[in-house]
Amino acid sequence: MQIRPATPADAQVLADLGERLWRETYTGLIPQSNLELHLAGTFGLVQQTGELVDPANWMLVVEVDGAPLGYALLRAHGPKAATPQVPFERPLEVVRFYVDPTLHGHGAAQALMAEVLARAEAAGHDGVWLQVWEQNPRAIRFYAKAGFIDAGDATYRIGEQVDRDRLLVHTLMARGL
Repeated sequence: MQIRPATPADAQVLADLGERLWRETYTGLIPQSNLELHLAGTFGLVQQTGELVDPANWMLVVEVDGAPLGYALLRAHGPKAATPQVPFERPLEVVRFYVDPTLHGHGAAQALMAEVLARAEAAGHDGVWLQVWEQNPRAIRFYAKAGFIDAGDATYRIGEQVDRDRLLVHTLMARGL
């Protein structure tokens, strides 16, 4: 297993991977029309390329034998006033965190999160935050084991529906910058 930074050349494979993993996870849990609206607006060559070239974003890819089987999309937020839920001056958002189910239980997600946190801290971020669907207990447990704490409710739009998420935060020492 290797974890490496993504490049714009990865856009199509990451779009395909993200869409496949979303379909596998949420088909049957949300209405198909909302799933399709979300996928159309989130994944695709144009969207992935835009995210990869945006200087506020960076992405890490998990590969096994050269095949991408997971990735994390991260978005830096500039200096801002602290809020009760995201109490950081230099926060990094985990926008997407996906690992193929074939890697579950093999340490890939833990290795990817450790790399996210190490790089975030080295880049001078004082905290990391993310949202997770409140009806995804496996993910919530994973993030708790990685050191994230629940900071309250959040919402997330999937097509025409709005779901309730948990907003989770992880404080860093920010040794960088």
